[in-house]
Amino acid sequence: MRILSIDIETYSDVDLSKSGVYPYAESDNFEILFFGYSVDGHPPQVIDLANGEQLPDDIIAALTDPNVIKTAYNAMFERICISKHLGLPKGTYLDPTQWHCTMVWAATLGLPMSLAGVGAVLGLDKQKMSEGKDLIKFFCIPDKDGNRHHPKVHPGKWELFKSYNCRDVEVEIAIQQRLAKYPVPNFVWNEYHLDQQINDRGIGVDMELVRHAITINEDIKNEITAEIQALTMLDNPNSVQQMKEWLAENGMETESLGKQAVKELLETAPPELAKVLSLRQQLAKSSVKKYDAMLSSHCIDDRIRGMFQFYGANRSGRFSGRLVQLQNLYRNSMPHLDTARDLIKADDIETLDLLFGDIPDVLSQLIRTALVPKAPYKRFIVADFTSIEGVVLSWLAGEQWRLDVFKNGGDIYCISASKIFGVPVVKHGINGHLRQKGKIAELACGYGGSVGAMKAMGAQEMGLSDDEIQQIVTDWRDASPNIVKLWWDVDRAVKKCIKEKTEANVKGLHIFCESGFLFIELPSGRRLAYVKPKIGENKFGGESVTYMGVGEQKKWERIESYGPKFVENIIQGIARDILLHAMMNLRDYRIVAHVHDEVIIEATDDITVDEIVQKMCITPRWARGLTLRADGYECEFYMKD
Repeated sequence: MRILSIDIETYSDVDLSKSGVYPYAESDNFEILFFGYSVDGHPPQVIDLANGEQLPDDIIAALTDPNVIKTAYNAMFERICISKHLGLPKGTYLDPTQWHCTMVWAATLGLPMSLAGVGAVLGLDKQKMSEGKDLIKFFCIPDKDGNRHHPKVHPGKWELFKSYNCRDVEVEIAIQQRLAKYPVPNFVWNEYHLDQQINDRGIGVDMELVRHAITINEDIKNEITAEIQALTMLDNPNSVQQMKEWLAENGMETESLGKQAVKELLETAPPELAKVLSLRQQLAKSSVKKYDAMLSSHCIDDRIRGMFQFYGANRSGRFSGRLVQLQNLYRNSMPHLDTARDLIKADDIETLDLLFGDIPDVLSQLIRTALVPKAPYKRFIVADFTSIEGVVLSWLAGEQWRLDVFKNGGDIYCISASKIFGVPVVKHGINGHLRQKGKIAELACGYGGSVGAMKAMGAQEMGLSDDEIQQIVTDWRDASPNIVKLWWDVDRAVKKCIKEKTEANVKGLHIFCESGFLFIELPSGRRLAYVKPKIGENKFGGESVTYMGVGEQKKWERIESYGPKFVENIIQGIARDILLHAMMNLRDYRIVAHVHDEVIIEATDDITVDEIVQKMCITPRWARGLTLRADGYECEFYMKD
């Protein structure tokens, strides 16, 4: 036996969509119903565990045999559930280094991340059975009264469910066979295994803080709602339609009640309307759903596991977030976080309001601090790369003045503003007001953004006219000609490869088309993949590149791209590879989480911040000439330095 392909069906009274697989499998009521498997691609077998059948001895042995690769679609689910079935202690799981994930394999080729989606795109002879969703709802989830449907009471449906399980194994094997021409490189599997180890380890959560924050939030929300109702007589102050109608009746028309729209309305609103709008802003902020996510997803040992999806962004290969979604946490800026935490735990709303005011904002700022090291560890070390995308973009394009700024520890926003406006710019010093304009230009222009991108980042709010914004864009591009050249070199190379079915090399990137894919091989050796590329016409009448992918509406559709957008994928992909290189260098430490280009480590007293930062800054062999810089700090709970 070399490869054991597995698909299981399970029952638990825990809501998988809210908890993730770790608490789901921890439930005392969890069990595996069907264990479908195939050995080395042979016809599948299904073991009906719910009706007393037992796993064969050779399959049980294979589950812990390092010489047998276990595969599954979304393999984390199977691995964690089987760990529970085998009786492993809580918090202990089957060794992920023995597992491969077919979903990750599909993602490396730009394919959908659902089994049904991949099967449909690949046009497999056997597709995932459409009845599956209803059967899972019937047998795997308690009904609305908390009751369970048993197989012996519904034998016909049970046999259909068994067929569904068998079909999933067949579909997974068919996907593996179809993708065999493009295996996942071993170094990517090694990265995946590290990811799984981090997911298994999880990060500690201060459940006392979480529970008190949820209670206080509910109390504050009820108070604000009652106050708005008293002022407006509305049934539901949360209703956008009701609020807009009330405002209109009181002389204030608005198309939107979004954050920016309310901010603008407050500038001209009379006092009685301004009071209502301000309260509604607080009400919107008081929805601290991440505390609820922590409550739903924590394990019995008060750790949250399974928060990271490897290859979640399949255009670049970056991670995406699950459950608590660390990638978009509210940024804390208030002082005395420890005092605020203590007051929350004491339910001392009066003192909290006296010292900090705006309690909904305080609760939002404390979300990060709910993540804590667990004994015997007393602190986190947090380290992140400095301007990693800007550094990588400058390195790949060969924009030397930018590289010099990064290498010498300069402020790229000040230097960029200086080049755009032709005057010296110093943070908190001479012409310091121009730094923010330089920052907006840097963030908006690096991947071909123009006036629209500048406006989206607040250029208009800074008092800049369209002509001034356009001039900043022009000046930025004039100051960085090698970056502009990189955009269009990549654009031409991609189009040439698609048209002529040839290959091209641009700045260490290998671009080629093969068997219905456009591949861009990064300096690391990892490939970005685009499905069924072709040349089309854009809205301006010029040539454009399109490919099939999961679009903004989460549907499989044709997506348009062009040079600067491909460069964005490339740079983010290289930045991802650098982060994984750093994480592999730090794999002997207790990495408990990572956010964008930041790593969070549970540290003992003998580990220093400098030690972690130095390891992060080791340049990969494939990135000669790239100088990495990182900063770090330590904290007793997670926070922004």
